[in-house]
Amino acid sequence: MSKSALKLLLNSMSKGDIIKMVLELYSARKEAKEYLDFYVEPDEKSKLEEYKRIIQEEFYPSKETRLPKTRFSVCRKAISDFKKLKPSEELIAELMVFYMESACRFTYDYGDMWEQFYDSVESNFEKTLLYIDKYNLWDKFESRIKMCLRWASPCGWGFPDSLNDMYYELRPPTWTRNKQE
Repeated sequence: MSKSALKLLLNSMSKGDIIKMVLELYSARKEAKEYLDFYVEPDEKSKLEEYKRIIQEEFYPSKETRLPKTRFSVCRKAISDFKKLKPSEELIAELMVFYMESACRFTYDYGDMWEQFYDSVESNFEKTLLYIDKYNLWDKFESRIKMCLRWASPCGWGFPDSLNDMYYELRPPTWTRNKQE
């Protein structure tokens, strides 16, 4: 169904029928419940912490008996689900940077990873940098991005070179930026 068809349907329904449908949706779908709860009481910071915990559990599980799973699909879904709540751009960037910090720190702490690990981090690092650049959030996140570059520096597979290339392509050195301005 398209949005226009949905709009026509909603316009044809009584207020009571719409309320009944929304309550059924609230009960039937976890995602709808989360969205409506957030819509009614938007607490961006607690939602951000909730999604950070999901990402952190993939790299640094809270239970000592659990091994890290490093499922990038879980991390990407956490970011995607958080974005659907429509929080501020800065908090979306915060979650994206936290994801990159977790991945880069993980490889620093545990040593060289497999090629697909690096490929996934590189792809998500680029998305993070592009997002930061799009919303001009460099002042807020640049020091943390640089820390990711330091954590990546001892790694293999050309990983640190790729991350540094992406960073300097989007954010040239200060002396170069000052010349351009």
